[in-house]
Amino acid sequence: MPISFLRRAIPLGATVAVSALLLSSCAAPSSESDGGELVWSIEGANLSAGHMDPQVSQLDVSGMVQRAVLDSLVFQEDDGSFSPWLAKEWKVSDDSTEYTFVLRDDVTFTDGEPFDAEAVKANFDRIVDPETESAQAASMMGADFYEGTEVVDEYTVKVSFTQPYAPFLQATSTPQLGFYSPAALEESADQLKAGGPGVTVGTGPFELTEYTPDQEIVYTRNDDYAWGPHGEKAPKVETLRVEIQPEASVRTGVIESGEADLASNIPPNLAGDLGDGITVDSIEYPGLPYSLYLNEKFGVFADEKVRQAFARGIDVDAAVEEIFFGQFPRAWSVLGSTTPGYDASLEGARPFDADAANTLLDEAGWTERGSDGIRMKDGERLSARWIAWTPVPDDRAALANAIQSDLKTIGFEVVRETLEPGAYNEQYEPKTFDLTDWGFSGVDPDFLRAHLHTEGFQNASQVTDPEIDALLEQAVASNDQDQRNEIYTQLQEWNADYTAIVPLYSPSAITAVGERVDGLTYDLYGRPLFYDVSVG
Repeated sequence: MPISFLRRAIPLGATVAVSALLLSSCAAPSSESDGGELVWSIEGANLSAGHMDPQVSQLDVSGMVQRAVLDSLVFQEDDGSFSPWLAKEWKVSDDSTEYTFVLRDDVTFTDGEPFDAEAVKANFDRIVDPETESAQAASMMGADFYEGTEVVDEYTVKVSFTQPYAPFLQATSTPQLGFYSPAALEESADQLKAGGPGVTVGTGPFELTEYTPDQEIVYTRNDDYAWGPHGEKAPKVETLRVEIQPEASVRTGVIESGEADLASNIPPNLAGDLGDGITVDSIEYPGLPYSLYLNEKFGVFADEKVRQAFARGIDVDAAVEEIFFGQFPRAWSVLGSTTPGYDASLEGARPFDADAANTLLDEAGWTERGSDGIRMKDGERLSARWIAWTPVPDDRAALANAIQSDLKTIGFEVVRETLEPGAYNEQYEPKTFDLTDWGFSGVDPDFLRAHLHTEGFQNASQVTDPEIDALLEQAVASNDQDQRNEIYTQLQEWNADYTAIVPLYSPSAITAVGERVDGLTYDLYGRPLFYDVSVG
């Protein structure tokens, strides 16, 4: 079985949970003369919890599936450059405060509405409207920097910012800033989070025609499509059927049996045993590696020495190598190794060292031991509570167990709670936890502003440092790529010492592809694209 591994290191100057379905319930893929049906098995467990709208959701899966419906202004190539898409040309002002896009004049939404400058303005204004409750997409729109979108003429639009905003062009290539029909925004805005036929309406190569929450999404070919990012016309396949199957064993089962044509989010331990005729594509995507976020405002992590001891007390190399079979590299920085601005000098700089961790905890005053070996100070246990979002893949559960075991040997107790989304948010919003975990995909390192700025919407560590805020603000405002790279180097080195975030590994998107599939491509994040796909 062929396995292809791809690490897309983008040039630095290029960027200006739920029950599984039984196997027998899956419809076998067809190959009718009209193009047939392609069946795609995904994890998708939390889509039904209000995550069908990429303009609002922070889950990668939202943008992954809705890319079939939502087109973007520009397309980002593998080398980090940008190509025309819904915008046929654009101009960025010298100070990066104004972006003017000249749009195609032959694009329509699947409900018949025209795609024009008014549609762009309606979508962008909706994203930044506080009532929309967007976080990630609003941040990508510049948040407080967004001044407005001006309709210059029917097919020309100008987006303005109150200060230089270098990451915007990259942001416009993502499904988070993709476009809904103005009629859908007018009539169904309150239903977009739930999604569905007649609600999730875009200009994309497919139209969402059926949706059964927690089971499947059916996309039907948009026969009028003629504006793909590389000139693609309507897709070759008639139907894209997305089966929502949270359990990895089910996803591998349907790809092995031929009940699905491709399956996403295959764990490394299952990727090598899928049988003949199945190709496995593994693409390391850019962004913030899968990491632990230490909340310095709530409990024991207020002490920097405790945070540092926590990080030095985990044998990350051994755990990542064993659990992920060498397919995911151990992370050393808050930027993944394929992300622009990555600081390779941090590799190996602060390795696992139980002795150093013990010394740091002694210096922090945690010198006593309870009967179970857990350190004590002033009658309190050295204990941290880790909240995790359901569902938790088996490999990450195994990694968590390894982390808990390593830390216990130095007298550090970690109690882990796996929570359903509602229960998780009840603790996440007021930050009543010690640590939590996730990875975050992104090409422009400006995503660190969301995680480390005092006002960052994903600042789970509750970092509040005017100097760090200033660096993040300088980086987002600069249109000098060398200056931005230097700032992000400073931020990576700062975190390596301060230990607000503990990076663990850089994930890859692993997709299993059946032998019927031809012409499948991927975006920079390893998410499948279906413009030229056919099934045999």
